[in-house]
Amino acid sequence: MRKSSAAVAALMAALVAGTVTPASADAQESRGPSLSFALLGDTPYGADQRAAFPALVDAVNADPDVRFVLHAGDVKDGGSTCDDARFADLAKLFGTFDDPFVLTPGDNEWTDCHRTAAGGYVPTERLEAVRTFFYPKAGHTLGRNPMGVRTQASDSRHGAYKENVLFRRQGVVFATVHVVGSENDLAPWSQLPGGDRPDLRLAEFTARKAAALDWIDTAFDTARQTNAPGVLLLMQAEPTDTPGFSEIRARITDRAKAYGKPVLLVHGDEHVYEVETGYAGVPNLTRLETYGVTATQWLRVTVEPRSRAVFSWRPQTVPAS
Repeated sequence: MRKSSAAVAALMAALVAGTVTPASADAQESRGPSLSFALLGDTPYGADQRAAFPALVDAVNADPDVRFVLHAGDVKDGGSTCDDARFADLAKLFGTFDDPFVLTPGDNEWTDCHRTAAGGYVPTERLEAVRTFFYPKAGHTLGRNPMGVRTQASDSRHGAYKENVLFRRQGVVFATVHVVGSENDLAPWSQLPGGDRPDLRLAEFTARKAAALDWIDTAFDTARQTNAPGVLLLMQAEPTDTPGFSEIRARITDRAKAYGKPVLLVHGDEHVYEVETGYAGVPNLTRLETYGVTATQWLRVTVEPRSRAVFSWRPQTVPAS
């Protein structure tokens, strides 16, 4: 719901004072007619897109139907530095969305930061920086009007994974799952000064994969317990049938088959808007890849719990200035 300028000003003042109480993970939970949200990914890339991004924010903020924003990861290009200053700037930028802003990490933010052009960082150290800047308070989103979410960090077995979140709207279960490109961190850190650190890399992969599998189960368990009309999973990379993703792919397809209702698997990474119904041979599973490498295009996704498909979407273009 779009806020008036006076309401936004009051909200920003409250944020500065630290008095804003975000909506809960189930706030406004209903099975009303519909709601819409904005879907982005792989943006902003480079200085030009960073400069153009505020216009995209303005366009989304001006849309009276948008209730929150989902970003499928890769908030910068892989050849740019992974330094704290860049992360701080982007977190501040995403905070200018009026609505709650939900991000799942991409490989450009941490996995690929071993690259010389990206700064030659140890990727796991940059992952901690990602959590610091983009998830400053576990259980809360970014955005001027933050939303309370259920976070996997509340599970003592997976306390590090505050980026994996879950919430419900219109009865539908939304869950972000930290799955990234570069073979989900199985690809060697080949440009790291001193060489790859396979023990550290594989330990990270194994722990995060276990968390992802459990979180997928949590999403579908929640959907079953609440008789949800649909499930949406958001991750950065498509879970292909390759070593870095095969177990995650199998878990999603198995749970989607058993669930039997519409499941929308949303991701980015390849920078191409693409839709695949009956994904992996599961009739009720649809794969949606959002636009990438653009600050002028996004998707408005609509959730209609009483419709057969539950999910629909329309491409949007930022008006020329």
